[in-house]
Formats: sequence, C-alpha cells, structure tokens
Amino acid sequence: MHNSFCAQFLTEKIQNLKIAVIGDVMLDRYFYGEVTRISPEAPVPVNRVQRITSVLGGAANVAANLANLDCQVFIGGVTGQDDNCRHLEKMLADIGVDYSGLLKIRGRSTITKLRIVGATQQMLRLDFEEVGDLEPAETVTLNAWLAALLDKGLDGIIISDYAKGVCSADFCQKVITTANAYNVPVLVDPKGAIWDKYKSCDFITPNLKEMCEAAGRAVANDDQAVQEVADAARQKYGIKNVVVTRSEKGMSLVGRDRIIHEPATAIDVFDVSGAGDTVAATLLAAIAGKLPLEDAISLANKAAGIVVSKVGTYPVHREELLKEILAAERKVGSAYRPLSRVEAVSLAKTWRAAGEKVVFTNGCFDLLHVGHVTYLEKAAQLGKHLIVGLNSDASVTKLKGANRPLVHENDRARVLAALGCVDAVVLFSEATPAELIFELKPDVLVKGGDYKPEEVVGRENAGEVKIIDFEEGYSTTTIVERIAKLAKEGKL
Repeated sequence: MHNSFCAQFLTEKIQNLKIAVIGDVMLDRYFYGEVTRISPEAPVPVNRVQRITSVLGGAANVAANLANLDCQVFIGGVTGQDDNCRHLEKMLADIGVDYSGLLKIRGRSTITKLRIVGATQQMLRLDFEEVGDLEPAETVTLNAWLAALLDKGLDGIIISDYAKGVCSADFCQKVITTANAYNVPVLVDPKGAIWDKYKSCDFITPNLKEMCEAAGRAVANDDQAVQEVADAARQKYGIKNVVVTRSEKGMSLVGRDRIIHEPATAIDVFDVSGAGDTVAATLLAAIAGKLPLEDAISLANKAAGIVVSKVGTYPVHREELLKEILAAERKVGSAYRPLSRVEAVSLAKTWRAAGEKVVFTNGCFDLLHVGHVTYLEKAAQLGKHLIVGLNSDASVTKLKGANRPLVHENDRARVLAALGCVDAVVLFSEATPAELIFELKPDVLVKGGDYKPEEVVGRENAGEVKIIDFEEGYSTTTIVERIAKLAKEGKL
C-alpha cells in the first residue's frame, strides 16, 4: 500500500468528490431503559425508558459514511410523509447530505426500525415499512434526478439495496447503463441471491454469507474458495470486480486481471453493524479519487477495522482514517507528519461524540526518555485516547534557550506517535497550549510535576485536571549535561 498516496487523498482530494447514493434509506431508533418489574396488566417486562437515540440506517448510513469522509453527498430514495421522515431529513442535513433525491410517497412509511433495549439486552424490535417496487412515475423522477447530477458532474454512484423496493431490476439496470455512458463508476451493495439486476456494475461488495447465497453453495472462508465463487459470479454477471468482505479474514477483491486478499486490521471487534456500508462508501470514494486498486481496498479495510471496534452503527470519519494511514507510514519508515490542528480538533470531536474520553497533555519531549514514557503511559490510562500537544522548535527555543531543541519537531513528533499509548500528536507554537486546549476541549487535562489543578493553563476548557508526578532521576537536561561532561573528558 502506498500510504503517502492515501494520506494525500484524504488530506487534499476527498473533499472534492461528488458521490450519489441510491437505495433504501432507513432510520434506526433505540429506546434504552431499565427493567425492574413485570407489568400488572400482562406478563411482560416494564421498560422505564431513560434514553432515546437515532442513527441513519441502510442507504442513509452509506451517505453518512461518505459525508463524514468529507465527500459531497447526494442521496436518492423514498420516504413516507411522517415524523420519521422529518427526523431523517434533519439528520442528513446536519451532516451536509443533499437529500433532494428523497421522494415523499403518500401511503408509504419511512422505513424505521425501533429497538427497545433493557440494560444491554434487546427486548423487542418494531419495523415500520411498506415494501414494494417503485411506481413507474417515481422511477422516472429518480432517474431524472440522477441524470441532472451526472450532467453537472458526478464522480461515483453507490446502489445500496436492502430489498425494500427502490432497487428494482429495471431501475438498477437504468442506473448502471446511464452511469456507464458517463464513465462514472457504480458500486453495488447487494441483497438477495439473484444478481441479474446488478449486471455490468463496476464493483459489488457482498459479505461472505451473501456471496455464498449468490453462488448457491456454502464455501469455507479461505482465499482459494472465496476466489473461485467470486470469479464465477464476476463472469456470470459481467461484473468488473467482486469484493467479498470476510469478517476476521479481511477482504478479497476478484477482478479480471487482479486478485487481492487483504487481511483484517481490527484488533478488538465489538460490533459489525454497518461495516458493509463503511466498506462500500470508502471503497467507492477511493476508486472515484483514482487511487490504485490495492490502495483502495486497503483503505476500505482500514475503515471497516475502525467501525467494528465501536459499539453500534458508526460512520467512519476522515480524521480517524487519516490517523491510521499516518501511523502506517510511520511503521514502514516512510515520511511522517503530525496531525494538523484542524485534524486533531476534528478527531477529538469525533471521539467525544462516540462517547470516548479524550486526554490531553503537552510538552517539549526533547530527547525522549523513560521518564517521559512513564508519564505518558499514566496519562493514557485516564481515558480512551491521548492527544499530545508538542511545542514547535521555535517555542522550545523560547522556553529552553538558543541551543534547544536538540531534535527537530517532526522527529520528536514521530517518536512520540510511535508510542502505543499516544493516539495523536499536534504541534503548537504559542508560549502555552491554552489556545490548543480551548479548541480541543479534552475531557481530561494532564500536567506533570507539583502543580495544583487551579494553576494549570487551559483548565477552564477541560472536563477535569489531573496532576501526575514525574519519575525522579530522569530529565533531558541531566542527559545533556552528562553527554557534555563525557565529551569534555574525552570519553566520547
């Protein structure tokens, strides 16, 4: 994988992509509560609701993934004329998705899945939907919407099929044929065993179970077996590339001239919900952005690894993916750069929105030593993610004198980022990190030494302040003085 290509793509190019998502949009609603008694009216548990949340589902989750990757996104499908539709439209608007392609159909309900959860146990699911193919006039309207987007310039199309009625055979073939005429790639996230309606698409992304259903037989989750059934489907349906997601085995792409088996990246898997949507969104974005196939598959695989490490349906964010790519660059010894301030701030917001505690500390870290490492490890234990604010070279010189720093800022950043306890490094040039803390708004602000919490700069913009003692006997100054002494004595 060319990590530098991927980093450049995520930093400079992805924001310019225009991608349309067409398919079955859904709203997933969760009612969380506690169950302590049985109803006196009937032998059923009583759930005292404490929290209600909503997330975008189906094709809308694909759009959410693209929007959080900072693509320009347009979504087409159908909804009802109900409160769930208004809720769904607001959520799409909040993340910048153009939903002008959603048709409000009288007599249909906005597809909504309402889940009742007691503690961590799902007790009941209520589905609101009317399944059925679109009326001819509705198909004409959606086709016209897509044609207008193609005329203005579109970089890719995703068909997200959940077998609810939007993705009929005629409609899918019309989309694929029209897109081919404009030379715009089409990726299909399929549903069902019959793939005739997906003929001639550029990419199709079944999971292994869906691949086996399409093949009409079960196969082992190994490279050769998956490759054989994927290639047979590719030839049968004239599909250019079949991409099979294989859970703990990663992903496999089978094309006419290219076979790629990409191992999984996730270490901890908490929830696979929505991972297929993430793969579809990231892969199509990468293809639309002209990344090589190997890089596109690797990027999609990394995105899926991020999503399955979260609980619940979760769209991947550009900053999270960029962080993974920069970390991969560092591991192979490629050129490294710390996150920009904008990227770090966005990443902190993303983590906090996912309910993950963000810890911040800062320092010069010139000649990293065991005292630094011990301090950072203790800081990291106070939350889920540790962001380190690193004094720039100019800032270190002002603080430490004309002969410092001894190590360039990018080299100091790279060494810090290589530590397993550090999630992100961001440079700052001000005398103090107060402005950076104001922008990051960490849950925990950590300072080392004998400070009192009320003395720590930036405390008013953090959830709480923690003081950690430095390891005695370790300091950069001591190391420098020892080296100077040995040099003076001619022992170096």
